[in-house]
Amino acid sequence: MAPDPITRPAQRSGHDHPPSPHTSADAVGGDTEPAKRLRSRHVTMITLGGIIGASLFVGSANIIRTTGPAATLSYLAGGLLVFLAMRMLGEMAATRPAVGSFMEYARLGLGSWAAYLVGWLYWYFWVGVIAYEAVVGGGMINTWFPAIPAWAGSLALLAIFVTTNLISLRSFGETEFWLASIKVVAIVVFLGAGVLFALGLWPSSTMSIANLWAHGGFMPNGFGVVLSSIALVLFSYFGTEIAVMAAAESENPAKGVRQAAHTVIWRVMLFYVGAVFVIVTIVPWDKVPSPDVIAPFSYVFKLFGVPGAETIMSLVIFTAVTSVLNSGTYSASRMFAALAEQRLAPAVVAKRTKRGVPTLAVIASTVGGLIATVVNFVAPSTGIYDFIMNSTGLVALIVYVFIAVTQWRTRAAMTAEERANLQLRVWLFPWPNIVLILGAIGIVVIMLTSETGRTQVFTSFIAVGALVLFWPLVRRGLRREGPLRTTATPMSMSTASAPE
Repeated sequence: MAPDPITRPAQRSGHDHPPSPHTSADAVGGDTEPAKRLRSRHVTMITLGGIIGASLFVGSANIIRTTGPAATLSYLAGGLLVFLAMRMLGEMAATRPAVGSFMEYARLGLGSWAAYLVGWLYWYFWVGVIAYEAVVGGGMINTWFPAIPAWAGSLALLAIFVTTNLISLRSFGETEFWLASIKVVAIVVFLGAGVLFALGLWPSSTMSIANLWAHGGFMPNGFGVVLSSIALVLFSYFGTEIAVMAAAESENPAKGVRQAAHTVIWRVMLFYVGAVFVIVTIVPWDKVPSPDVIAPFSYVFKLFGVPGAETIMSLVIFTAVTSVLNSGTYSASRMFAALAEQRLAPAVVAKRTKRGVPTLAVIASTVGGLIATVVNFVAPSTGIYDFIMNSTGLVALIVYVFIAVTQWRTRAAMTAEERANLQLRVWLFPWPNIVLILGAIGIVVIMLTSETGRTQVFTSFIAVGALVLFWPLVRRGLRREGPLRTTATPMSMSTASAPE
């Protein structure tokens, strides 16, 4: 019988970067009490609702008001690119679940330089998200309770979720389970009631499907706007990889990773594309109110005749904001710890408690978000906060390109036997990789056509340039300390040659 590529000893092929025993799911799980790991229901709900935030509940209005009913195509196209990236990540993760996920695979497939660049950019992105969600949440608290300053609300939220993440891995999972559940229930109700309303089966409603074409056509502002909107939509989806990272810390990592990679995209696309389709069917696209006036979900719920619709949706949106803050703290800390385990960050950051928490990584990530939050309130005129927000604009695209290139290189280095034993595979290889890479390049080109997009591209290049400047120092340290100590952790990806 042919040996399983997961249990077969690694072949020697001049590979300078053997699999790290530290970031593997088994290694992390071994340091964590089994009763404290994430359960299947935690991973399922993180997969379902972990990335659904204000970008859907509020930001979708701007896409619709610009693109018209064809906004559904923008969300569909953006979702397709993310689907390809997740399938590639899933193929690698199913073979070897790792907490650092794509950062670890970039190291194996391309070298330490790739892990350094993509890992630190990803951490920087989530630190920015932590600050952003804290600022938004603090503003909402101030709106409800004017006596509480916005800055105080923001600091309170940071304190709550750093505590949640510090208590235990299970504490993070349980918190995210309930926060995500609220979002999922709200969207399911919205979709169900919306379909009935659009078909004229809801009390006091009439069939409104004609809204898809009756107000200037399905694509009233042209195909170019649909394409340009994809750039904005794509960032709404970013974060789907959290499900794979969380699955690696679950009770059954291999099963969890396969489940997350198989289902996360169609579920998220159902919620995003389905919700946007319901909105443009019920409300004429040119009648959708500005989100500064009322969120689109709140507006539609009012049409349903739901009492207190705006208040209910405000609470749901607040839940979405805090959920992303919670999952952002988790993602940033796990990536920081994974970087430390690869000696790309101070080693002390990698230390975990018996409850599975990299304490210093959680604290350091939150402090990074805290600094950005404080700067927003104390020195808004300096532009530092705006720079941090803008300079993360290309991180999603950079991550997706690294995933595409890494999986391409990894698959190409496999033997026929290893390819035949893949538990999860990318179809039509390597065409999806080519589509994803060209799609990312196309989005950058589109971003350069607008002032806001150009700002994000240029500031992102500055952030990347800063990391590149420090790489020679990091590389010198890696060479001085010698190769990573490794255990016999066989996996098919270890046959790839990865230059430093």
